Amino acid sequence: MAEEHNIPKVYDPASVEKKWYKYWEEHRYFHAEVEADKKPFSIVIPPPNITGQLHMGHALDNTLQDILIRWHRMMGDNTLWMPGYDHAGLATQIKVEEVLKKEEGKTRYDLGREEFIKRVWEWKDKYGDRIIEQLKSLGVSCDWERKRFTMDEGCSQAVREVFVSLYEKGLIYQGSRITNWCVNCNTALSDIEVEHEDDAGNLWYVRYPVVGEMETYLTIATTRPETMLGDTAVAVNPEDPRYGHLVGKMLQLPLTERQIPIIADSYVDLEFGTGAVKITPAHDPNDFEMGMRHNLESIVVIGMDGYMTEEAGKFAGQERYECRKNLVHELQEKGYLVKIEEHNHAVGHCQRVPVCPLRGGQRHMRHPAVRRYTGQRRQQGRGNGFALVAGQLHQNIRGNILPPHGVVRAVRRKVPQLPAGRCRGACFTLDQEIPPVRRPLQTDDGGDPLIQRLPRPLLAGATPAVWAAGILYIQRCI
Repeated sequence: MAEEHNIPKVYDPASVEKKWYKYWEEHRYFHAEVEADKKPFSIVIPPPNITGQLHMGHALDNTLQDILIRWHRMMGDNTLWMPGYDHAGLATQIKVEEVLKKEEGKTRYDLGREEFIKRVWEWKDKYGDRIIEQLKSLGVSCDWERKRFTMDEGCSQAVREVFVSLYEKGLIYQGSRITNWCVNCNTALSDIEVEHEDDAGNLWYVRYPVVGEMETYLTIATTRPETMLGDTAVAVNPEDPRYGHLVGKMLQLPLTERQIPIIADSYVDLEFGTGAVKITPAHDPNDFEMGMRHNLESIVVIGMDGYMTEEAGKFAGQERYECRKNLVHELQEKGYLVKIEEHNHAVGHCQRVPVCPLRGGQRHMRHPAVRRYTGQRRQQGRGNGFALVAGQLHQNIRGNILPPHGVVRAVRRKVPQLPAGRCRGACFTLDQEIPPVRRPLQTDDGGDPLIQRLPRPLLAGATPAVWAAGILYIQRCI
């Protein structure tokens, strides 16, 4: 009997699946061309990261998609399953930087922007197809001839087009808000990119002297004593009978020459710590919102490099954790430290490094519901200028729709830059290179603007939200 008619006792998926998948690809059974007389059906694959490997979630998700695609093919529909994979932005950047440091002892700053982008592409060419081969091993019937990558020129162009469109609709603006800042990666992270881990920490109880009242103190509890150098108030709950008589009085901020007010705000949890909360608007999202409600000053005492700024006084130039150690020691020496308690709390991390909440001039997406109001403020000269630059997207919504500081998605990275620059007249402007042609603003004196690229670039082609639109944009241009 011929060998092909022998049925093995044990099924060998490796030999069978590879044989038939190769046959399907060679005969282009997954490829689709436009057939106007047929009913169209298409799926754009949720792009897996090139830095990762497939897991059970991918297996389930892609199996369900494959079932639908194969069913519609059998129904005779004009069926397309559009494949692709994601650049994984920050994760890819970190991988490339690790290789640079290990093999050459260099950083991305040593290489420069263009050479670093080149290395990113080399890394993609070397490792990017691993995830595609894993997809094929599942038997998925994507049209591999149309495979796309989120840093392809077409996808990048689609991203720029989307941002220009949002800018022209008045939905992107520049504003100062709290970001999740990674001092190692030198980038902001969206809330969904921050990995929260329970860390064993401490609660430091510190007493702040009440101005004008001998031996009268208000004790606060904090998990980050180094930020107290940027305190601009202490808040208590208006329903708390312990502190009602102190509201409106001033406190002497320990180890500084500044005085700060005691304010009342219902956000304060009566059960946490002492019920009195130090307010540092520049280094905590909740404090930032409270600072806006009470018109408090926002003082940045931790820089983007993780070192204390000049606003930190005698602690300026110290690394933030070094500052914590020295500050606590001095608080204890001068009698301000009441006690220290062990306290486990969730801390945001980026690549195992604690994230530093930091106020910055990020870029946000305005919710359409407040566009008219903010437009009126700009006409009155009271709003901040729009800026189409890499930054974090926020929905600036008040009320119960989203938390005031709710982050939609961070879209800042390192490559390529978004279409924006600063002109000689100190205005933000769109790039002439972006189709359709959008002319940049003129300078204040009516002359041609001197365009200067803003320094922070972007490491992202199409973000997940723009991926499908980017694919459609590419297909339109082909």
